[in-house]
This record gives sequence, C-alpha cells and structure tokens, in this order.
Amino acid sequence: MLILLCGCTAVGPNTIERDRFDYVAAISESWKRQTLLNLIKTRYIDAPVFLDIASVINQYSMEHELNLGVEGEFYNRSDPSFVSPRIGTSGRYADRPTITYNPLMGQKFARSLMRPIPLAAIFTLLESGYPADTVMRICIQNIQGLQNCRNSFIGAQKADPAFYELLDLLRKLKDSDAFTLRTQRTGGRANISLFFKPQADAATAGHSRRVRQLLDLDEMRQEFRIVRGSVALNNQEIAILSRSIMQVMLEYAAFIDVPPADISEGRVYAIDQEIAQTDRQLPPLIRVRNSVDEPERPYVAVPYRDRWFWIDDRDIHSKALFYFLMVLFSFTERDDSNQATPIISVPTN
Repeated sequence: MLILLCGCTAVGPNTIERDRFDYVAAISESWKRQTLLNLIKTRYIDAPVFLDIASVINQYSMEHELNLGVEGEFYNRSDPSFVSPRIGTSGRYADRPTITYNPLMGQKFARSLMRPIPLAAIFTLLESGYPADTVMRICIQNIQGLQNCRNSFIGAQKADPAFYELLDLLRKLKDSDAFTLRTQRTGGRANISLFFKPQADAATAGHSRRVRQLLDLDEMRQEFRIVRGSVALNNQEIAILSRSIMQVMLEYAAFIDVPPADISEGRVYAIDQEIAQTDRQLPPLIRVRNSVDEPERPYVAVPYRDRWFWIDDRDIHSKALFYFLMVLFSFTERDDSNQATPIISVPTN
C-alpha cells in the first residue's frame, strides 16, 4: 500500500524537462532533414513538400486501483467449505501525444515560396550582423540593373562583373560601419533608405564613391531611397529586385553533388559550367555530398533515390549557409486568415 500511495504523486512536473528537450531535438532534426530533402528534390526537378508542425500536445495519465476482499464457497452459514482472502491491484499509465501538421500548399505555398523576399527582411538581416556580401548574393537578383548569377534549369545566366565588385565593397563598408539603414512608416508602409556616413578615412571614402558610381547615384547626396524593382526613376533611388524563396532554393540546389549517371541519363539537370565558373570568385553556397552508404555522424543526411545526401559536420561554411537558409524561411509570411488551411492531427498512442 505504501508503494502504491507513493506512485500517486503527480507525473506532470517530472515530464517537463524531458519532453521539452526531446521534442525540441526531434523537431530541429526533422526541420533540417526536410529542408535538405526539398533542396535535393528541387535539384531533381521534383515537387518540394513542406509540412509545418503547428502544435504538440502531450497528455499523461496514471491510474492505480487496490481491491481487498474475501472469497469462498459457503454451503451454509456455519460451515464454509472454502474461504480465502483476496487482494488485487491494477494500474495503468498512458502517454498520448497529439501532433498537428499544416501542409504548405495552395495560396500559402505561392505566397511563402514564390513571392519575393521582403526588402525589410533582407535589411533586417544586414542590421543583425550577417555579412552584406552573403546576404545580397543569396537574396538579391538585381540591384540597380546589375544582375546576379543564376544557376538553375529555369534560366541560367552569368553575373555582371560589377555585381561581385559591389558585394565586396558593401561588405567592406558594412564592416567599417560606413552606412546605415533608416526606416520610416508612411501610410502603413515602411520606407527604407540607405544613408552613407561621412568618412574621414580615405580608403573607406573611396569605397563609398565607387559604390555610388556602380549604382549610378548622385555623388553629392548621402541618403538614397530603396525601392522594389530593377530600374530606378532617378539617381536618388536604389532599385532592388529580391529573389523568392524558391529562387534561393534553386541556387542552393545547384551546388548539390549528384551522380554523373543521373546527369547523363537525364534524371537531373546539368549545370552550365561556363556560367558556374563566373561564380568561382565566391565559395560555393553549400556542399552537399552523396554516397551509397549512410555517412557516419553527418550534420544532416537524408536518403533519396537509393542514395544518401549529406552535409559534412566539419564543413563550417556549408553548415552556416544552410542555417542561414532556415533563418530565411522564418522571414516568409505563412499565415493567411482568409484561407482555410488543412490540418492533420495524428494522435500517437
């Protein structure tokens, strides 16, 4: 009875630490695997599928029952033929997690993956400390008419040489804190402007002048309005055309290593080497390797088409850029109150 009474203590508090760490680890790993799998499917011109985890609800119950009694056969009240005490116990423990999934499809898919990344989100990444050349190389397709490189089956093209020069200059200026971003809200809209700080350092001032020349900006002006598009109306604006998440995925997918047989047999598109060589001024966005056997201790690995695709845990650059892609997903709007979203709830018993 003492043991049973001790078992009646609450089980809820003891499960908090275990559940939080276990579910966080499982959700994090599944998010990485889903992202890598969709990159590989994009490389193979296969439809990417995203399944968001909307909620995780776990229910615990513990029940104990103790029965005491006497059983026997009585022929008459004074002469029992068999009498014995009976003690019985029973218990039940139940763990009922319910996980809810939201498929990304329809208008949500189009809005989240096909719409250009908001410029405010891109400059938020810059302000948070991400290198300017990395952010703009991944997120920007066109700035003031200077085209970024494209490595995809949709339409491959070389980058303008001045685009890479601009990236390098912006990185140097950002590292020197030579420019800042200003945001003003007018009529519910955020207007972003780029402000070049006056510089006493000759080298930094030279970089600032060169940026103005590349972007065809007014050299006497310090502040320039940033607008969405590929062409500016005057030399006091900076027109930027951002990529969509799908375009970013195509660029990442171009750096996935695939078996040569899949290319020769037409199972996967080939990368235009002439265009790819122009992008060698910067390191590859990501290195995803493949092998027949499952790799040991990878950063992330997924099976696809009878092979394993994986990122080496010692490849710091690929891990950092892969993490950046996952952060970029968080900046895309995924909610739509006007659209009924299919929800799948799976009780795991």
